[in-house]
Parts: sequence; structure tokens; C-alpha cells
Amino acid sequence: MYGVCVGQKQKASDALFRKARKTVSRGRAVVHKMHPFTIRLKDRTVQQSQLQPLRLKLDPGAKTTGVAVLREDGDVAETVFLCEIHHKTDIKQKLDARCAVRRSRRNRKTRYRKPRFLNRRRPEGWLPPSLKARVDQLINAVRKLTKLLPISAISIEDAKFDTQKLQNPETSGIEYQRGTLFGYEVREYLLEKWGRKCAYCGRSDVPLEIDHIVPRSRGGTDRVSNLTLACRECNQKKGNKTAAEFGYPHIEERARQTYKQAAFMNSIRSYLSKSLSSFGIPVEYGTGALTKANRIRLGFPKEHYFDACCVGESTSSEIRITQSYVQIWRAVGRGTRQMCNTDKFGFPRGHRQRCKKHFGFQTGDIVKAIVPRGKYTGIWIGAVAVRGSGFFDIKDTNGKRICEGIRYKYCKLIQIADGWQYSKRKANYSKSHTTEVACL
Repeated sequence: MYGVCVGQKQKASDALFRKARKTVSRGRAVVHKMHPFTIRLKDRTVQQSQLQPLRLKLDPGAKTTGVAVLREDGDVAETVFLCEIHHKTDIKQKLDARCAVRRSRRNRKTRYRKPRFLNRRRPEGWLPPSLKARVDQLINAVRKLTKLLPISAISIEDAKFDTQKLQNPETSGIEYQRGTLFGYEVREYLLEKWGRKCAYCGRSDVPLEIDHIVPRSRGGTDRVSNLTLACRECNQKKGNKTAAEFGYPHIEERARQTYKQAAFMNSIRSYLSKSLSSFGIPVEYGTGALTKANRIRLGFPKEHYFDACCVGESTSSEIRITQSYVQIWRAVGRGTRQMCNTDKFGFPRGHRQRCKKHFGFQTGDIVKAIVPRGKYTGIWIGAVAVRGSGFFDIKDTNGKRICEGIRYKYCKLIQIADGWQYSKRKANYSKSHTTEVACL
């Protein structure tokens, strides 16, 4: 059986951490993992224990995914774990760079293989590598949490908006726009597209109104491509003018652009649903409009992890936030298969390391170094970058080198590299938060 503590001190949970420390000190449990901090009980099994079922909630995004684990008790829920997953965003650029390097080698006739084609077809359910990597990172995080926590249900936010129906709503009838959450779907799309600020003055700390770029009295329509966001002052000044006449011709050009996150969510829906179903846990799907409605009702600020808390119809009438900090999981990968390093022009610049491990350590391992003397005397904890010489570098949670040239004998392994970079930051929440205004 696993007991999870979130790795930082919390005022509301001091008794829980004190109990965990006593359990470890008395030999009844051992530390199983440092990130997230987990203890494993030794004097009982899962069958001999009484578990509290938890609900895992996910708010997937193109760059950042919000994760929340809640303990539900009737109409009241309590957070157990809050996390943000930061996905890789440079996969396409790296694939393009690799393609250019290979093409250059072929042109130099360095006996590199010819490009392979063979009229191959893409398998059913194929996703572009940049999208598949993000979904796989999310599934990997879900698998990690389900191993450590008794997850009994999963809630996930489905596509925030259907761009086809928003562009042509008459295809599905008037009921689509005049449902229970009428006004939320279109507004959520505009908030995402225009960066949650006034399109004319750029203010974001005021309530925003939906404005027609070309007024209806001048022949404009209610299509989403003709809508933008404006504060009340700019909306009144604009009056019956078009955006170009008001002095913002670029607004009309940008209004015709599509939003990439909508396409991203629509592309991964089926793949993500199939992957989550493989866990054998009931999955609940919710809309972005419902998430926003729940967040406003509960008075939470706009954050990815709070959006995750509010996903789905299962959201309780009250959610107690017991976390002072939020875990940040950044996907960094497990290394590279690149055989040759190159300079910025694509020419060879040395060969890769012949082996991945040196003196029992590999790059990315979390270590604790106790340096007895020298420039870096002291205790250092971070991710290690190994060298064959046995002198390692240690990086902090932001990837910055905090000490260099530390002998491997001074390092003690804390956790093996698993493709993630772990850190934490203060949660953006206090009990004084009030219900959000429309500008959020």
C-alpha cells in the first residue's frame, strides 16, 4: 500500500506529515519515491487496509495540462494533489532540424542512406509526433499516479469548443447555441483567441464584452470570425464603426485566424479517450464551458490546476484547497539517440558518449552531493549531468548549473531519471479570493 505526501509542508495537513514521519522512523514504512514523495507501508497489504477512493481530474492543454486529485465526501471535496504538466513544445523544430541534417549528408555523398518511402500508409489513429508526445506524456503521468494512489474515477475536459459548429452553427440547429450554457462556448473561444484582454486597449483587469468587428447595423454577422473582446469604454467609443475605421485594421486580419489549441484538442480526442479507457477506470468527460462555470461558482482564480478541480458534472459544491504548493512536472525526455552532435550550421561536432551510465549515474538522476572542500563546499541537491571523467555537474530545477566538476564519490543517488524534471511553486490561492468577474 502506498501513502502519498505532496513533498511540502502544509498548515492544514501537519498531522498527516507528522504521522508519516513517525511511521518511517519506527520502521513501519520506507520511503518509496521522492517525487512525488511517497512512503510504502511494510506491516500490511492493500487487502488488509481501508482505502479512500480518489478522483483524478485532468485539464489537457497544448502546452500545459492541469492535474488534480480530490477526495470526495458527499458535497464536499478536498484536494490531495495539485500539479501542472509542462509538455515539450520543440518536437517539430527538432524533427525539421534532423531532416535538414540528413539531407545535407546525402548531398555531401557521405554514404548516408537514401530517404525511405516505399508507398507506406499511416496506420489508423496516427497522430503527428508533436501531438502524440504530449498525449503520451499525459498518459505517463496518469499511469504514475494510478500506481501510487487508489484512483477510482477519472474526469477529463473534452474539447473546449467545436470550431466547425462555431463557424457554421446552423448545421446543428438553434438548440446548440441556446442550451443551458448558452454564451459560454463562444465566449470561451474568444477569451482563448484574444488572450483574455481587450483587443483595442489591451487591458485585462476589467470586465470584457463581446464586440462585433463589423457592426450588425453595417452588415456584420454573428459568426465567430466577426467577434472580438472589448472593454466597456472601448466598446462605447467604437460605437457604429468597424474595427478598421476605429483605427485597428489589424484586428480584422487576426480575427480570421484559427486557434491552434482547438485543432490540437480535436485531434487527440479519440486517441486520448482510448488510452484512458485502457486503465479500466470509469472516465467522465466535461466541457470547457462547464469547467469555467464551476470555477466561477467556486471562486477560484484562472489556473490550470484549478481548472482541473472544476472539470465535469461530478464537481462538488465545495472544494477545500489544502495544498500550499503546486507540483511542476516538466517533460524532458530520457536522453537522445543522436549519434553525432552538430554545430549551428549542421556540421559534425564530436561523437555521442559511448555509454549512458558512468560510475552508476546517468544524466538526469536526482542526487545529493556532500562536498567536503573546495569552491563548492556544502550540500547540493539536483539533477546530475555525468561525464566519463567522473566529474559531474549538478543542475537546479530550472536547468541552471549550480555546481560543476563534482566528483562522483561525493554523490548519492536519490531518484533515477524517469524523463521528468520536478519542481514546485506557490499555489495562487488564498481564502480571500472572491468570485471572478467576467474579465476572467
